Amino acid sequence: MGVGMIVRTLAQVLNTAAHVKGESFESRRILLAADGLGYSLHDTICKAGSEQLLHYKNHVETNYVIEGAGEVQNVATGEVFALTPGSVYVLDQHEAHILRAFADMRIICVFTPALTGRETHDASGSYPAPSGSES
Repeated sequence: MGVGMIVRTLAQVLNTAAHVKGESFESRRILLAADGLGYSLHDTICKAGSEQLLHYKNHVETNYVIEGAGEVQNVATGEVFALTPGSVYVLDQHEAHILRAFADMRIICVFTPALTGRETHDASGSYPAPSGSES
């Protein structure tokens, strides 16, 4: 890691390799593993009307909703939680979940261990384990 603070803007990330677009989401990956922090920081848009089955088996994810509305469902229990600006949900037990956006939702996400920025979801909605880590 270099000397001094890391200062980066969302505008610097847009339309780069760190701006990953899918059918139902956009992940603007502001801080990544290469920054050496042990976590990554993402500014994510979940598109209105989308429903995503996600299951981060190798990462803990914290999510803070800052715009929009939707819900998250715990697949194992069936519990459904409303999401509006100011809501936080944490997947600290690697819970499989369904994320539904009723309106475009903007979510600030923190992953640990940090993502490299090149990950894509596999068929189970998970990201692969970081290199050198156990699943």
